[in-house]
Amino acid sequence: MAVPKSKVSKARRDKRRSQVWKLSAPAFSRCTNCGELKQPHKVCGSCGYYKGKEVIAHSEA
Repeated sequence: MAVPKSKVSKARRDKRRSQVWKLSAPAFSRCTNCGELKQPHKVCGSCGYYKGKEVIAHSEA
């Protein structure tokens, strides 16, 4: 049967069980062209611009 080599302290045990290691919510920034919220370093979903240049041709219909 497996036996631990040494006692795990309460602090180490609780640190492992804590929720600190979980991922945080994604960041958002404003599009420089239309002002919509978007994820940084991604093409804007509403206007198709990235860094001031049109990357995706977006139809206005």
